[in-house]
Amino acid sequence: MDSDDRTRRTDDGRDESVEDRADRKWGDLIQEVRVAQTGVQILFGFLLTVAFTPLFHQLGDTDKAIYVATVVLGSATTGALVAPVSFHRLLSGRHIKPTAVAWASRLTVVGLVLLLATMTCSLILVLRVASHGGYWPWLVGAVVAWYLVCWFVLPLWVRHWHTEREGD
Repeated sequence: MDSDDRTRRTDDGRDESVEDRADRKWGDLIQEVRVAQTGVQILFGFLLTVAFTPLFHQLGDTDKAIYVATVVLGSATTGALVAPVSFHRLLSGRHIKPTAVAWASRLTVVGLVLLLATMTCSLILVLRVASHGGYWPWLVGAVVAWYLVCWFVLPLWVRHWHTEREGD
């Protein structure tokens, strides 16, 4: 390849320019965020209505505190997962897409961590109210473990064992 050629082989074996790579990664990121945003927005919308139900006023202080924490976490999750849209809109045309993609990707990971916390609090609240036994912490723990395996452990394991090493 000519040294003046802006297309070069990237880490994943593709022949693409820095701009093309940023465009592809941006498209991938936005598709991923769309999936997460929909679920978060539905959950958050549902959470906002709970405080206006008759049963809410019968909850104890602990359950109300869990509810408030869940709503705040849901709001923070929404913020982190909508941030890539803001990055795209406010930085578009500034010729810094690779930087914007990197920051949007970081915020998406933060959004996933916040989503894990939101889902955990939601489960705690619902299972505390809905169950009459002391088994709800075990159920929450099992579901959180499942989320951790699906969202972080398995992808990181695959990345570790199936990423080509330099020189291979």
